Amino acid sequence: MNLKKTGKALLFPHMAILLLLLPIATVFLIVSMVFLGTESWITILSYVLAAYTLTVWCFRIPTLIDRIKRFNRENKYAIRWRSDTRLRINVSLYSALAWNILYGLFQLWLGFVHHTFWFYSIGAYYLSLAFMRFFLLRHTRRYAHGENRRLELQKYRACGWVFLVMNAALTLIVFFMLYWNRTFVHHMITTIAMAAYTFTAFTMAIVNLVKYKKYESPVFSATKAIGFASACVSMLTLTSTMLTTFKDGTMDALGEKLMLGGVGFAVSGVVLVMAIHMIVTGTKKLRQFNTEV
Repeated sequence: MNLKKTGKALLFPHMAILLLLLPIATVFLIVSMVFLGTESWITILSYVLAAYTLTVWCFRIPTLIDRIKRFNRENKYAIRWRSDTRLRINVSLYSALAWNILYGLFQLWLGFVHHTFWFYSIGAYYLSLAFMRFFLLRHTRRYAHGENRRLELQKYRACGWVFLVMNAALTLIVFFMLYWNRTFVHHMITTIAMAAYTFTAFTMAIVNLVKYKKYESPVFSATKAIGFASACVSMLTLTSTMLTTFKDGTMDALGEKLMLGGVGFAVSGVVLVMAIHMIVTGTKKLRQFNTEV
């Protein structure tokens, strides 16, 4: 009987212990991988702890899913979050706007300190994102979906023109990467974390583009287009970082430049096509709207 209780306590520990295990196992594993060899007993212990943490969390997943579903069904804030599309758009715009402004200003400050257009171009790109998000946020705060169709189309088309300006900054970033060999250098663990974040953000950006298309709102579509453009540039910086971090001599300098250049110009092409599509579509729908009115 005691053995059964002990096994249950080990496989289904208290939630406080589960939450405590996550940071401990993660830090322990990272420190072991970075500073200790694979044959150290401390490293082996960190592997065991990480495996145990993963196992007990897997056992709790069904219970956690049930609790999340119950919370979504019963909590009034969760119900409002699901039903209020305008609220979700505003929250995403506010958070992304704050991040773009802070990161853009930081890059401009680095450009001022180091006297290089590399940081100026990155700063200009992220501040352009911030400008568009602020531009759209002013509309979503004032008007509900479909309340001012003409203004929505005008803002949608204006974002297309801003994308053209952004593409100039993006082209400069690619040029600096290729001609002056300016790339991002991070630790291997940081690069792996960046890869996980970038692929998640890229996938979510595509999902949101498709998901919010059903609302037929030019402003909603523009906000998700901005997120997709940001995810594309994150993919470019990730490519640069991975080529530098995991460089093992199997690819020469020309091959690295060809790969980076291919990704860079593909991203630039996607942003350019998206900008032209928004301008042409916005202009066409505005003419149709004015004719119908």
